Amino acid sequence: MSVFTYFGPPAITLLLFVVGTFPYGLWVARRRPSRPARWAVIGSGAVIAAYGAGTLYGLAFTKPLDVCGEATGDGVYMDAGRDFSLASVSVDGFPPSVTCHWTSGRSTEAVWFWAPPLLYAGLACVVVCSALLLNHRYRHRKASCDEEPDA
Repeated sequence: MSVFTYFGPPAITLLLFVVGTFPYGLWVARRRPSRPARWAVIGSGAVIAAYGAGTLYGLAFTKPLDVCGEATGDGVYMDAGRDFSLASVSVDGFPPSVTCHWTSGRSTEAVWFWAPPLLYAGLACVVVCSALLLNHRYRHRKASCDEEPDA
């Protein structure tokens, strides 16, 4: 497993959250959005970061063998202790999952433990807040239609 595979996803995710706070802060200060709108944006950011980290920012789809082990000079992928070789890799897009199957019969998960819960929490936040926003818009529009002046 390369150094990027091990340290990259948490570092990039933290960087995304830090960099994302500046435009979010400007948006909140200038537009003064409602609380559900703010939480929907936060939930969307969490979903993007969690899915990115869960797929190791594309490495799970482009180089799944490199995610699990290190290539030897013979082209065989070995675990970190160089005890067992890699038998196969299973990659699922949703929920993000990269399972490494070793010749010892053992299987390991390469996705960080915090990525799927953050993904589901962000999705739940987006769905609930979007429903609240749509409900508020529907009620506001219906109330404004009921108050039409008589001609």
